[in-house]
Amino acid sequence: MIGIDLTGKNAFVTGVADDGGFAWQIAKSLKAAGAKVYLASHPRTVSIVQRLLRRAGSAKGRKLPYGVGGEFQPDGLFGCDVAYDTLDDIPEEMREQKGYKDQDVSIEGAMNKYTEVSDGAPIDILIHCVAFSPEITNSHLETSRKAYLLAQSISAYSLIGLSRAALPLMKDREASVVGLSYIAANRMVPGYGGGMASAKASLECDSRAMSYYLGEHGHRVNIVSAGPYPSRAARSVGKIDVMVDEAAGKSPLRRAITAEEVADATLYLCSPLASAVTGTVMYVDCGYHAMGV
Repeated sequence: MIGIDLTGKNAFVTGVADDGGFAWQIAKSLKAAGAKVYLASHPRTVSIVQRLLRRAGSAKGRKLPYGVGGEFQPDGLFGCDVAYDTLDDIPEEMREQKGYKDQDVSIEGAMNKYTEVSDGAPIDILIHCVAFSPEITNSHLETSRKAYLLAQSISAYSLIGLSRAALPLMKDREASVVGLSYIAANRMVPGYGGGMASAKASLECDSRAMSYYLGEHGHRVNIVSAGPYPSRAARSVGKIDVMVDEAAGKSPLRRAITAEEVADATLYLCSPLASAVTGTVMYVDCGYHAMGV
């Protein structure tokens, strides 16, 4: 039997804000495969993740997959606001807010914190699970320029910022970068607003460019395009249950996806089994992307 063993690998996982989303499941799968996992969460959600990692009522969500046994505990947890590349980019007024005060939670600051917590260990795996628009419930037509640009900055450009900052830490490793997208990057999905569809399209475009530039150093960059899934973050869209039912009813497999399936695909892309796979978008949506009207 061929298994995936990531023992000795170090994973930097962004976007964990609760125990019900893709980022959490991916982090657990990487840990179960033997990797050391470091979580870079938004400064305002670090305390939430800390509670999930210790409270008794969340024990079931911490259980590691694949029959490994034991509970998920990251090797490090720190704040990271991917909207800012350096401390100087963070507005002065924001530096006084909860989660930002007296610490550098920029991308550069998070990488420095990783280096400190990991004792200078290289980064083998970089997971991009970050997406945000302040006007997600607005239609594309009704989205303001400011919200549109912010969605692009946080949801797409952050892949470039994170990859650039992580590159010196990848050293001579053959590292893997994986981001998460959605079919709205290529198809019109009513209800997926706030500029997020454009941001996902940019993310996929940027991943191809980064696969070229990071490929020079032997690193791979891929995207997992997941089907609709009713995570807490997705519920902010407002029609996620309708989207899930629509995809489940019309996909070739006639069912909805699970977070575990998205994590499985990500695990594969981070493993030596995908050593020649880069610059691609892998659909994990029960085949929904292949269907016409």
